Amino acid sequence: MSLAVLFAVMYSLTILGNVSIIMLVWTHPPLHTPMYFFLCNLSFLEICFTTTCVPKAIGVMLGTSQTISFTACLLQLFFFLSLGSTECFLLAVMAYDRYLAICHPLRYSALMSSIFSAQLALASWLGGFLALSVLASLLSRLSFCGPNVINHFVCDIDSWIVLSCTDTRLVELVTFIVSIVVVVVSCVITLISYFYIIYTIMSIPSAQGRQKAFSTCSAHLTVVTLWYGSITFLYVKPSAQNSLDANKTINIFSTVVTPLLNPFIYTLRNKEVKEALRKAFGTT
Repeated sequence: MSLAVLFAVMYSLTILGNVSIIMLVWTHPPLHTPMYFFLCNLSFLEICFTTTCVPKAIGVMLGTSQTISFTACLLQLFFFLSLGSTECFLLAVMAYDRYLAICHPLRYSALMSSIFSAQLALASWLGGFLALSVLASLLSRLSFCGPNVINHFVCDIDSWIVLSCTDTRLVELVTFIVSIVVVVVSCVITLISYFYIIYTIMSIPSAQGRQKAFSTCSAHLTVVTLWYGSITFLYVKPSAQNSLDANKTINIFSTVVTPLLNPFIYTLRNKEVKEALRKAFGTT
């Protein structure tokens, strides 16, 4: 019961925090820039991502909803992984946006137009869902002839593979390949962007200038570190049939803790957001 209450409180704070960021950006014209457009996409994504699994997990803990149909489980798995893949692509896009803003400030407005930023966001969403379509199709063909109790609070790939009584080597291979494509490729784009960002920041002569430049991307860098650290442990591995208990712990962090922390990270480490908050609450 206490764990269910904790999950419910964290889920409520996650929804409130991310909705607040969306409303803040929507109602404050100074924040109508590509950077905050991507942040709104991230906040909306976090709401969807945590909603796919946390309400059901709370129901399981309370004993009010301890079963799930095959179709519902497959849909939860598909949306859970697709939204996670979308977040990888979106974080890479946000890193590229910061690269343009810091390394090419005079050409930033021309390079990152509103149309181009919308196209990048759309590509992130489409890419995330298309990347998991083949894997979801393979998972739907697995046979289950033994125990039907999922050793997890969410329908994840590992828990499905453990319960399946058919050969899962193809599913594990495709999972590994998709993980490489989604996680590693997006992570490489992010790392390359930050390599040039750090190089540009270090070449700024004044300490105040370096601090100001770094402050524009420090929140995003913190979120990237938290996100990629957890999902790399979960999915970039050749075998999915081990360490389910460890996976559950990491999944709690990525599905409950990280979406909760993100609004606070962007609020506490971003001067423009804090200024908009002060104006919204009428403080000085």
